[in-house]
Amino acid sequence: MQRRQSSKHSKRPLQVHHSNQTDLSAWRKGGTVDTEKSAQNRQSLSDQKNDNEQDSLEQALSYFEKIQDRVSLKKSEVLQKHLSTMESIALKRGLPPEGFDVLLDVALSGKLADTVNTRLLKSLIPASAIPESSIVSSVSWFCVSKCSSNIQLLFLRWLITMFDFIDHKEQVHALYGIFFSFLNDEKLCPYICHVLYLLTRKENVKPFRVRRLLDLQSKMGMQPHLQALLSLYKLFCPELVSITLPQKMKTYFKNADGPWKAAINAVRQRNQANSTVPQPLLLGTAQPHSRKRKWNTQLIVPASSANAQNLVVGGKMSRADSCSANESFPVEQLRTFPQLLQNIHRLEFPSQMGSVLTNPLLLHYMNCSKDESVYLRLYYWMGQTLQEECTWCVVDNNQYEEEFRGFLETVYKAECFLQEGFPSCEEFLYRSLPLWDGVSCRSQILQLVSWIPLSTFSEMKSQLCDPLAQLFFTSSLYFKCSVLESLKELLQNWLNWHVVQLDSESDSQFSSLNTTLSGLVNGVAELINFVGRISTAALHLEKSHTFLLYFILDFYETVCDIYLKYKLPLLIMPPAGVFYPALLSMDSVNLNQLCYIMYRYRTNLIAAKENEMSKKKIQQFKFSSQTYQEYNQYIIAMVGCLWTSSAFQKDNHPEGIRLDDELLKKTGVREYKNSFNIVYHPALMCYAVDFLQQGLAR
Repeated sequence: MQRRQSSKHSKRPLQVHHSNQTDLSAWRKGGTVDTEKSAQNRQSLSDQKNDNEQDSLEQALSYFEKIQDRVSLKKSEVLQKHLSTMESIALKRGLPPEGFDVLLDVALSGKLADTVNTRLLKSLIPASAIPESSIVSSVSWFCVSKCSSNIQLLFLRWLITMFDFIDHKEQVHALYGIFFSFLNDEKLCPYICHVLYLLTRKENVKPFRVRRLLDLQSKMGMQPHLQALLSLYKLFCPELVSITLPQKMKTYFKNADGPWKAAINAVRQRNQANSTVPQPLLLGTAQPHSRKRKWNTQLIVPASSANAQNLVVGGKMSRADSCSANESFPVEQLRTFPQLLQNIHRLEFPSQMGSVLTNPLLLHYMNCSKDESVYLRLYYWMGQTLQEECTWCVVDNNQYEEEFRGFLETVYKAECFLQEGFPSCEEFLYRSLPLWDGVSCRSQILQLVSWIPLSTFSEMKSQLCDPLAQLFFTSSLYFKCSVLESLKELLQNWLNWHVVQLDSESDSQFSSLNTTLSGLVNGVAELINFVGRISTAALHLEKSHTFLLYFILDFYETVCDIYLKYKLPLLIMPPAGVFYPALLSMDSVNLNQLCYIMYRYRTNLIAAKENEMSKKKIQQFKFSSQTYQEYNQYIIAMVGCLWTSSAFQKDNHPEGIRLDDELLKKTGVREYKNSFNIVYHPALMCYAVDFLQQGLAR
């Protein structure tokens, strides 16, 4: 009512035709004052509301801290009131660090019923960070088993979900043996293994622990959670774990963040919306552009808990103070490459491994680090995120497609920076491609395909090539071209990897190189043959479209130079279904591409033949006579077509263009023998017309 009345009065001066400038200024000033007053009133109401909520929160924490005896939820209105207050504030803006000590102690001490303890644990949503001391205290309550097994299990799930929010982790790492002692509990075992997987360092791997895990495995069978921990142990100390474990990464653990994930995202969104300046309610030294999804909160380098206080003293800290204060150099202070070189032995990766993807300096450090646990942490986080947030694999995720697309783009850029693909991305592609519609995040998915690591093609065929082929044949022309471009980049990445391996391998490792080389040759050959098959079918479906033919020939521009450019003893000719459409193409660009490709094939084959004849080195891989024979058949057809005008008579390829003269005469084409030579070829007609025009102009 006040707004309506004030607006009504404010319009009155405008209705006076003879009002002077002073009246108008006064009206404007009055309107500004009203606006300022209303804004101040709203701000004061908001502050008053926040103060009331803070008072209610303090009263609730004080109440729970003083509980000594068991209290019934149904009979105690005070308990109901404070519990509801705690839940509403936690879900609205998160709990402050000092609240976790009180609530964890109450929930795990068994003083209250499981119903209350469950609600308390589910309301433990951090506004900023979780103190390490509260985790240590809660583990002590966990060990004395005052609470039920269901509460213990829920606590472990909470701990796994909130692991990255713990401010310090040294004392938590010191509890490794305590967590390990709970492995015998079958109900808790999967979640204990998950906690241990997050905590494990090389010094934690001991012979007695390996024996315990092997004993449990013999009793329970090959459980994924035990297999995960054994795989990590074998990575750190292969001499202690002699059993064979599956090489391919899989999803070892079930999703544990169900009750808290949505609440964390909601709290972050609300805190971001209510804040115009950075506040301690938001983790990290920089504000992300979006906080709707899980990965956006973890792509920011978090503030180092050990050095958080040093960041606020005067805004700066001298190098000497930084070195003396802590052994490790805080990653949030890493700004330049010289800093990275000076502190490379004192750096410690952030708790939120996703932040590495957006930091070039940390990617440099990751590339140099020999600590395999770093890669495992990143792969685990990335695999879980891709699995949970895929917009076509998870229901109700369609609304976040734009953000998921941005995340995939970030992962792809990190792969390009490191010049290698992530195994977790490979697993994600193998799982999701059979469900993919070919439309959602198309360019990002095909970009990730180009960085799939080299593996046995039999596995790739069933999990990658078959789903891609189904989409390839049933999709548009532009999708076909995009797939061919992605497969060309995949081939180039494999070949570049081989060149780097050749440069890095020493003579003493020649035998292992041969094994790798054999697998690479077979994998590359299968990929090229696969592209040849789908290209032949695609040209038939699209009626030899010029645009499609360009991308196919672009792929074979890489194939024709494999021997000389990439030092790989392999040459595979394009199938007849690709060669002849290009030879008879109506487009000069396609014909020019084909001529260049055949020239490079000739150069590579001559070099291979000369190396075989010289016998300076033992040739373990020799080109078959069939390759030379097929090349010669193509050359005879090309020369007969473009130069000697005898292609239809002398082409001896089984799938060539040789035709009987009687059949050619029935076409009614005059001088059919010359129709595709270099003078009359339809693709070159434009050059002939241009030549005549230039001659007439003279």
